[in-house]
Amino acid sequence: MLIVDGKLCIGCGVCEDSCPFGAIEVVDGCAVVGDACTLCGSCVESCEVEALKIEGGEKSVQADLESWVGVWVYCEFRAGVLAPVSLELLGAGRRLADARGVPLSAVLIGSDTGDTAQRLIGYGADTVYRIDDPSLSYFSDESYGAVLTDLIKRHKPEIVLAGATAIGRSFIPGVANTLGAGLTADCTQLDIRAADGALLQTRPAFGGNIMATIVCLSSRPQMATVRPKVMKELDFDSARQGVIIDVTPDPALLQSRVRVLESVVFEQDNVNIQESDILVAGGRGMDNAKGFELIRELASSMDAAVAASRAVVDAGWIGYPHQVGQTGKTVAPKLYIACGISGAIQHVAGMQSSETIVAINRDENAPIFAVADFGIVGDMYEIIPKLINKIEGQRRS
Repeated sequence: MLIVDGKLCIGCGVCEDSCPFGAIEVVDGCAVVGDACTLCGSCVESCEVEALKIEGGEKSVQADLESWVGVWVYCEFRAGVLAPVSLELLGAGRRLADARGVPLSAVLIGSDTGDTAQRLIGYGADTVYRIDDPSLSYFSDESYGAVLTDLIKRHKPEIVLAGATAIGRSFIPGVANTLGAGLTADCTQLDIRAADGALLQTRPAFGGNIMATIVCLSSRPQMATVRPKVMKELDFDSARQGVIIDVTPDPALLQSRVRVLESVVFEQDNVNIQESDILVAGGRGMDNAKGFELIRELASSMDAAVAASRAVVDAGWIGYPHQVGQTGKTVAPKLYIACGISGAIQHVAGMQSSETIVAINRDENAPIFAVADFGIVGDMYEIIPKLINKIEGQRRS
């Protein structure tokens, strides 16, 4: 809670000017806090007379930071499949662990995980903590969170990474809250500060207009969720040696108030644009749902997957699993063809790592051309059919 000391406040208005959310207003010579306050602390720092303070938001400082050692990666295993982001995080974790001179461990939670633990070693892990239990067949915030929290408390890693997937975003914040640890969500870059070994966690902020680097100085573990397709996995090394530790969890940790009756694979769940080498993406410039059919035709002619901007998904032309951008998925295909996409920074944040970007837009000043390797200015309804005919002609010859 943000508290204003009426006796100290001089009504200077500095706090009002410094508030990025417009949550403070000076009324009758005293600052008044509105409902828009997010407790960011900007006003507290700017108040020279110390009339403002935040109560109940103080973080306790751990005295045993040096006892937390090692880098951990939560490796998501669902319906018999290891999430690709797990391997990407092992690549990032290996780099961080080597920089710190500490071991890299993977945490594998699920049921019937088979040889997945050995695969994780081949992709960079020194140790794999495997919790394989039939009661963990279906994901549950409570049971998965309790198991991971218990492991962290017992082994005290200094860094814990997880994918910013639906599952990672669901239960990792609860783990961080239980541990009293800091958590940075949706990171796109991770590094180690040489001076003190702190984890530098970089993520987009303010709608992607700036990149913020966040450091957790007073608590351990340092926790971050990382967007898929922004880190590079290591090459698999079948000769690599490591240790697999089978953990038998306390039955109490496996209890959950949620009981899964059935798991049904939704048809659109099979659309994984993050694993496609070629993506054809359509935006608002396609004008309507019928025009978006051209995107599907072009994608079909190239054996590509269909992607979309948020505007198209919001309009109902295609489902959310196809959305690319800050509020969608991050992709890095070999070829990304953006059709009728203006190039708003929120969309670019999700596809700028593509190897080759081709932009087609009728507006020659569209921002998308600033990130494109090749640009075509013109009417989509003239250009795309010609592209389709050319591609199909090449395939027939």
